[in-house]
Amino acid sequence: MRILSDRGAGQVTTPATAASTSGLRRTLTLTDLVFYGIVLVQPVAPMGIYGVVSQEARGHVITTILIGMVAMLLTALSYGRMAAAYPSAGSAFTYVGRELHPAIGYVTGWSMVMDYILNPIICTIYCSKVAITFVPMVPYTVWVAFFAVVFTGLNLRGVKASARTNEVLGVGMCIVVALFLAAAARYLLVHAPGAAELTKPFYDPSTFSLTSVLTGASIACLTYIGFDGISTLSEEVENPRRNILLATVLTCLITGVLASLLVYSAQLVWGTWGGFPDVDTAFIHVAGKAGGPWLFGLVSVTLLVANLGSGTSAHLGAARLLYGMGRTNALPRRFFGAVDARNGIPRNNVLLVGALACAGGLLVSYQLGAEMLNFGAFIAFMGVNLAAFTRYWLRSDDRRVLNFILPLLGFAVCLYLWLSLRWPAKIAGSAWLAVGIIYGALQTGGFRKSESTPEL
Repeated sequence: MRILSDRGAGQVTTPATAASTSGLRRTLTLTDLVFYGIVLVQPVAPMGIYGVVSQEARGHVITTILIGMVAMLLTALSYGRMAAAYPSAGSAFTYVGRELHPAIGYVTGWSMVMDYILNPIICTIYCSKVAITFVPMVPYTVWVAFFAVVFTGLNLRGVKASARTNEVLGVGMCIVVALFLAAAARYLLVHAPGAAELTKPFYDPSTFSLTSVLTGASIACLTYIGFDGISTLSEEVENPRRNILLATVLTCLITGVLASLLVYSAQLVWGTWGGFPDVDTAFIHVAGKAGGPWLFGLVSVTLLVANLGSGTSAHLGAARLLYGMGRTNALPRRFFGAVDARNGIPRNNVLLVGALACAGGLLVSYQLGAEMLNFGAFIAFMGVNLAAFTRYWLRSDDRRVLNFILPLLGFAVCLYLWLSLRWPAKIAGSAWLAVGIIYGALQTGGFRKSESTPEL
C-alpha cells in the first residue's frame, strides 16, 4: 500500500508554523516532482490489487486501470490548480473548506481520517498474506498480530524512513517491475497467444459486464492513490503554479501506462481471470508462472518490503493525524493530544492504531479494506473537483469552457466510481461518516458556527 498523502489534513497553520516555513528554498524541478510522485504512488501498486480487481471485473483489469486513469487525470488537474491557488496548504479538506464551506471541508477531512486508519490495516493484511506463502505453517492470525506489533513497536521508537531510503526503494521496485515485464515477454514468446487472446484483457464478450467493470475500476483506482501528495511540496518547487500541475498529471499518466503494461502482461501470462491460489496474492503466482521460483520469491519479497515500509509510515501518519485532531480538540485532547514526555511521540495514538491494525487484520478482508479506503478517497476527490469548479468558474471573471467542463467531468466520473463500490464498503464508509458528522455537529452547534468547525 501507498502512504496516504493528504498530509495537510493533520496540520494546523499558525503564525509560528508559517514563519518556520517561510525560509524554504525553491529547489525542486519538474523532474524531481515526477520522480517523487511515482515513488509515493509506488510502481508495484497494481500488483497488490490485481487478483481482487480481476475477480470483480471478470478479467478486464487493464480496462479498469484505464478508466481509473481517466478519473485520476481529471482530478489531478483540479488538484494542480488548487495547489496553485493555495501553495502553502496542499490538502483536500483545506481546498474544500475554503472554497465551499468549512463544514463540507470537515466531512472531507473526516473521510480522509478513515483512509489514514485503514492504510495500516491493509498493509498488515497484505504483509500477513505474503508471509504465509513463505511460512505456511504459521497461522494467519499470528502473522497479523506479528506485523501489527512490528508497526507499533517501530513507531513507539520513533523510527521513520528517510527520503533517500524511499528513493532507493522506489528504484528497486522499478527494477523488479522491469524484470517481471522481461520475464513475461519471454514467456509469451514461447507460449505465443492467439489474436483473440491479445484483445480479451480489454474486452471479452463472454464475460464483459459494465457493472462488474465499474466495480473493478472503483477498486483499481487504489493504484493511483498518493498522487495528491505532490501538492505538499508547493513551497519548495520552482514555478509551483506550473510544475505542481504538470507533475501531478504526469505522475498519474506514467502510473497508468506502467500499471496497464503490468496487468496486461499478467493476464496474458495467466491466461484466465480466475483460479488463483489466493486472490489477494494473485500477482505473486502470476510472477511464478512467468519467471519461475526466483521471480515468485523476488516479487514476494519486494511486495513484503514495500508494504512494511508503507505500513510503518502509514501507522505513523495515522497517529500524527489523530494527534493533530486531539491538539485542536476535534477529538478529546486528554487522550489524543497527549505526547509521551520521554520520547516525544503521541504514544496513545500509536498504540490505538496498532490495536486497530490488529483487529482490522482479523475482521476485515483485504478487498473490503481497499474499497473503504477508496470510499474516503473518492469523497476527497469529488470535493477537490467541486472546489476547482467553484474557484475557476463560479467565482472567476475569466470563465473559460474548460474551467466548467473538466472539474465537473472529474466530479461525475469519481461519483460514478464511488457509487460503483460494493454495498459493504458503502455501508461501512457511510457509518464512519455519520459518526464524524454527528460529532462535528455537536462540537459546533450544528455547524452554525463555521469558525469553530473542528480542524482535521
